[in-house]
Amino acid sequence: MKNVILLCITFVFSVSIFAQHKPIHVKVTGKGNPIILIPGFTVPGDIWNSLVTKLENNYECHTVTLAGFGGKAPIEFPWLPKVNQSLKNYIVKNDLQNTTIIGHSLGGTIATWLAAQKEIKLSKIIIVDALPASGALMIPNFNPENLVYESPYNKQQLSMDDTAFAQLAAGMSKGMSLKISAQEQIKNWILQADRKTYVYGYTDYLKLDLREDLKNISIPVSIIAASKPYGAEMVKQTYKNQYKKLKSYNFILAENSAHFIMLDQPSWFLEQVQMILSSK
Repeated sequence: MKNVILLCITFVFSVSIFAQHKPIHVKVTGKGNPIILIPGFTVPGDIWNSLVTKLENNYECHTVTLAGFGGKAPIEFPWLPKVNQSLKNYIVKNDLQNTTIIGHSLGGTIATWLAAQKEIKLSKIIIVDALPASGALMIPNFNPENLVYESPYNKQQLSMDDTAFAQLAAGMSKGMSLKISAQEQIKNWILQADRKTYVYGYTDYLKLDLREDLKNISIPVSIIAASKPYGAEMVKQTYKNQYKKLKSYNFILAENSAHFIMLDQPSWFLEQVQMILSSK
């Protein structure tokens, strides 16, 4: 009898551990047409709380947190391909065809990947300050095959002590929002992230190049882009270059806002999202 009880406890414990190690974690609230909200790199689904509060009276909101972020357990690598496939499976399994996806940063890039998949039919996507190929913008002579986990830069970040990494996170957060309070929150999200997911997951992110996949997207696409720190004209040109193979899209520039538009301009951002959702 003791052996049976021990076996049951072991099984339950193993199932519990396995359940925690998922590529995505989804919280569902509200009723109505479905919306999937995908946050950016290192950011938990909580970033969408203010928006969800406004939307959940009319929409069923599926708020995503990615593995390794927001206190969620990390998964085996490669990380991003597993996240993408898991979101695609989630849409199919829960019959969320004709859903709307709102994605910020990496979440917007993932939304683009999902919109290009032939097996699922979405209603529309709202991309918030995200590009289909961030690596191509950041890396001269960009070649995804040259980006590997075991690079000197990755090893340096993995070996940093907590103090050095906190300084790195603080420096990065300063360019992501115009608000000091938001910068502090962004820094904390970076520090809370699983370090290996932060380092190797970002390599996955930079490797992803969806510029050719844009030709496969036929649903309505809205892009909300931040004007800071590069200025409106440079931002417009960057998006024009990166999205040139997308048939059509609605481009909206967020004035006086850095990368985290929903934190810098919350009321304006809500208005834009509601207008896009109500449009035919």
